[in-house]
Amino acid sequence: MEKLNIVFMGTPDFSVPVLKELINNYHVSLVVTQPDKPVGRKGILTKSPIANLAIENNIPVFQPVKIKDDYEEVIKANPDMIVTCAYGQIIPKILLDLPKYGCINVHASLLPKLRGGAPIHHAIIDGYEKTGITIMYMDENMDSGDIIKQQEVEIKDEYTTAILHDLLSQMGASLLMETIPSILEGKNDRIPQNKDEVTFGFNIKKEDEFINFNAKTKDVFNQIRGLNSWPVGYTLFDGKRLKIYESSIGNNNSNVLAGVITKIYPDAIGVKTLDGEILLKTVQMEGKNKVTVKDFLNGFKDLNSLIGKKLGE
Repeated sequence: MEKLNIVFMGTPDFSVPVLKELINNYHVSLVVTQPDKPVGRKGILTKSPIANLAIENNIPVFQPVKIKDDYEEVIKANPDMIVTCAYGQIIPKILLDLPKYGCINVHASLLPKLRGGAPIHHAIIDGYEKTGITIMYMDENMDSGDIIKQQEVEIKDEYTTAILHDLLSQMGASLLMETIPSILEGKNDRIPQNKDEVTFGFNIKKEDEFINFNAKTKDVFNQIRGLNSWPVGYTLFDGKRLKIYESSIGNNNSNVLAGVITKIYPDAIGVKTLDGEILLKTVQMEGKNKVTVKDFLNGFKDLNSLIGKKLGE
């Protein structure tokens, strides 16, 4: 086992498999993660998944509010390599220049495509046919450093963000383990990113969660599964929020406004899109549990009264 001294920086569930592999194969002397955050209605301060994993393994945890202003603990750790994965902050140059083997990032897209904090969501929402993992050197800008190694995966129609997240999380950990030896030996690739091919996958905003039925059916389908299972896309039904977890593409093309319910099926609600029909399959009414549409429809005495109702207002 290489006695490589690593400082790891990460925060969410996505980065847990990466840290586990590093703990199992190298020496992680310090874990840097975001400060505890209030969770739930009671606002209980909760540690990140990465903080919990570090504590379980008796690794010191450092949680600066702003790493660019508060980084002395990392310098004290004197790392041979810094590894980051979904940390959530830009690393200052003083730390980028610190380790002899550099700062290595595990990013959930095929850079230069989908730089930013939500590349998995956007890979699906934006209709990408493939995505993957990039192992890269970090620089002072967001996800713009040189590429070391990549692995791609096809985005299947049945993939939601939750499914793709778990797949890429494991892939990222495995690809990093394959890549580190070549970095230590100085035999790794270092490929500058093509600036002409850059796209972005910025963090999902509140307005991105509202389902836009006035779009092509495939785009609506992609938006719904790209927001599943967090933060979950929604529309309005009689003025109340209706979350939509699952849908499929229909073939009814009624001559009505987008967003209007056109047909009630045994297990779906047909809604008009710009060029056809989206079938809503699993939903959650505000204040209620998540249910299949079949169960949702059981709450209505006259299903025909739903036809012609416009969602989103």
